This record gives sequence, C-alpha cells and structure tokens, in this order.
Amino acid sequence: MSYAVAVDGTRLYLEEAGEGTAIVFVHEFAGNHSAWEPQLNFFARRHRCVTFAARGYPPSDIPDDVAAYSQDVAVSDILAVMDHLRIDRAHVVGLSMGGFATLHLGLKAPERALSLTIAGVGYGAEKQHEDHFRSVSLEVARSFETLGARVFAETYASGASRVQLQNKDPRGWRALVDRLATHSDRGAANTMRGVQARRPSLYDLEAEIAAMTVPALIVVGDEDDHCLQPGLFLKKSLPAAGLAILPKTGHTLNLEEPELFNALLREFIAMVEARRWLPRDPRARSGEVMKSS
Repeated sequence: MSYAVAVDGTRLYLEEAGEGTAIVFVHEFAGNHSAWEPQLNFFARRHRCVTFAARGYPPSDIPDDVAAYSQDVAVSDILAVMDHLRIDRAHVVGLSMGGFATLHLGLKAPERALSLTIAGVGYGAEKQHEDHFRSVSLEVARSFETLGARVFAETYASGASRVQLQNKDPRGWRALVDRLATHSDRGAANTMRGVQARRPSLYDLEAEIAAMTVPALIVVGDEDDHCLQPGLFLKKSLPAAGLAILPKTGHTLNLEEPELFNALLREFIAMVEARRWLPRDPRARSGEVMKSS
C-alpha cells in the first residue's frame, strides 16, 4: 500500500497506473479512490493516472478533529499527493466535492495544473440555497454518527440526483451504495462539517475565478438541478472554460455515463496538450445577438 503524507502528517492512500502525462482524479463525498476505476482503466493506456482516498476515507488516516478538514486542506492534500509522486504538473479531474477541490487548486496553485476538469460542482453554491445546504450537511453528518454508514448509505444514495444512476445501472448504483457503506462514520461526519458545510460559495469567488486562466472543462448532468446554474456561472466566469451538459444524467457523472465522460475528457486533454484549448475569443461578446454593422 502506498501513502503520501500531508502537511499535518495525515497519511493519504493512493494508487497509480500507466505512464505519460499525469492525471490526478479527486473523488466525491459518496465515493472513494476506487470510484474512478472506469477512468483509470481507460486513461492508464496513455497517461500516468493517480487516484487517492481523501482524509477521513479508509485506508487514508481519519483525523479526529473536525478542524483538520477544510476546503483549503483538501487542496493541500492534492498537492501532497503530487509532491510525493514527484508530479510537477497534472491534469486534475474532480467530481462534486473533488470538483470543488479541483477548482480551488486552480485558484491557489494554478502553476501545478495543466488543466482542470470540474464535474458536478454546485451544491451549496447557489446563494438562495446556501443556508439550507449547510443545514442539510449538518443533518447528514449527524446521520453518519447516529445511524452509521452501513445503515445510512442507501438513504444518501437515493437522493434526487442519484436515482438516475439507479435507473440506468442498478448494479453500478449498488456498487456505489456498497462503497459508501464502508466509509468511516467519523470521517464522513467530519468531512461534512469541515469541508462541505463551510466551503465558500462560488459566487463569492467571482473575481478570483475570472482571473484564472487554466484550461477548464465543466461537466454537468441536466438532471443535477443544483449544479446547472453554477455550471453556467463557471462557464461565463472562467476565461478558458468549456461546458458539457450530459443529457438525462444526474450527479455521479463518471459512473452513470462512463463512455461519454471519458470521451469528453480525452478530447479536452488532447486539445489542451495541443495548446488549442484557448480562452474565449473576445469577439464572442455575450451581449451581442447578431452583428448589425
């Protein structure tokens, strides 16, 4: 088993496969390092692929103190994994909680990112739902503590943006539930309280996001309602961003539509490496309906 060591001494379990330009995959709250298996199987044929378990997720360490969990710490942990593997720059791919960490890495350490794939990002970002999201996050944390992951996993995985996976791929959905059931009760609760409930809204970071020039691909499912508007916001705010909206798709993009997700990511990385994924042409003014003179 291979581990990187974070700044505070927390050990982070990691796996890697393949050779070539590095891709680092950052998992969502309901997943873990193994949730990226459809991507590792595909991209390890031509890239050095890395996936790791976030702090609080076995077999990584599970700090007891909620203060050891935050959005900034999540970024620091990605960099710790890259430093351990002596990866100077990588394509960073994140889903949901991992997508937020990926975006924040681009804000805090853009020199370490060849590109950013920001998938399923938006929960808690909408200003009108900010307080509700934090309240629900704290309720979820309590459920992990009182019921435990084994009992609560199926309830959490039956949310409005996850039933799409259940309907399309019942076996894949059951695998998601089984992974979630292995989560640490304490680690899940601390992650909910320290990362999810406390991260800043995307809309409060508009100036910083608009100044970031790292090539970015934003991916959203069209039935992942609370990520659609934030996805459009990121498309309009990030200078070198493209937006892909997957039809009849919920939150767990990489598992629900692995072939489509892989194809989009493959083309994006190829365009970036060919230096053809450019900032938006200034002539493409959003306020212009048609050219009249």
